[in-house]
Amino acid sequence: MARIIDVVEVPNQQQDEMVRRLPEYGSGDFRFGSQVIVREFQQAVFFRDGKALDTFGAGRHTITTANLPLLSGLIGMATSGRTPFTAEVYFVNMREFLDQKWGTAEPIPLRDTDLGLVRLRAFGTYSLQVQDPGLFVNKIVGAQGMYQTPQIERFLRGIIIAKLTDLLGELGKGLFDLPALYDEIGAGAKAKVQDDFANVGIQLKTLYVNSISPTEETAKAIDERAAMGAIGDMSKYMQFQTARGIRDAAQAGGEAGSVTGAGVGLGAGMGMGAAMAQAMGQAMGSQEGQQAPSAGAQAPSVPEIMTLSEAAAYMRVGEEDVLAVIQAGELKAKKIGTSYRISKGAVDEFLSS
Repeated sequence: MARIIDVVEVPNQQQDEMVRRLPEYGSGDFRFGSQVIVREFQQAVFFRDGKALDTFGAGRHTITTANLPLLSGLIGMATSGRTPFTAEVYFVNMREFLDQKWGTAEPIPLRDTDLGLVRLRAFGTYSLQVQDPGLFVNKIVGAQGMYQTPQIERFLRGIIIAKLTDLLGELGKGLFDLPALYDEIGAGAKAKVQDDFANVGIQLKTLYVNSISPTEETAKAIDERAAMGAIGDMSKYMQFQTARGIRDAAQAGGEAGSVTGAGVGLGAGMGMGAAMAQAMGQAMGSQEGQQAPSAGAQAPSVPEIMTLSEAAAYMRVGEEDVLAVIQAGELKAKKIGTSYRISKGAVDEFLSS
């Protein structure tokens, strides 16, 4: 014999639990005269035959034909007015859900004005509140078949990511321009998302963008492009790399703290020196037959935006030294992914301070 539920309540609904189903599985057996107890933060929605029917607000209610008019009509047709009757009850949490997380599960591919094609990840927060519990149960439970909070959160995050991707494509801004537009992007995404949320009975309260960053592969491509743009001349690049190799080998030999370590560092340095001499000879040989530069010709200019290694070469210190003053807040720099970009003006200002 089916168990009749005489007291319909969910006293232990958690703050982050959007909806609770009673009973948890299958349909429950109810009858007129049963008590429905709804907490202040809840709305109880009776659900039958794939539809949300009557809704109870906060308080203690006795099930009668007066307060269940829609369900009573169905009961009358199906059971000739006899009870008990079968149904499900969904207790909807009407609290505001704060600090909900959203983020891209997969990178978003976008055209970039500076880099061509980039792959980006985006993360942020949002807050929401169920505005229409009957519509919410119809659209989320009835149409989507979801009533567990993680399922609903994944569904809502999917809407946010789809609208954000559409917005970023419409903006057509480059990766380096996006950090200055987080507020505008958040407002634009909220405007696009809120109608979709409203269609399932939810009000989107806030939506913020906390981070839009390149994937590791895109960050490496940015570093390589910046390095080649700053170098320009491959022979000069080889000379620069050789000089760095000599410095690193000498440091490694000095840190070894032994005659053997010093010999290794010296030998590596001599080998690098020979390679440098050969590279310089090739560079000079490639310039034979060309017109000698005029007396007024200037040395290659220092790039206005430098990588960590370029800033170290310009300041004539090690990369770790530059990184230390950046992390100490003494030298202004912009971190993009795992890399830093430093303006020449910031370096000059630091050196003159």
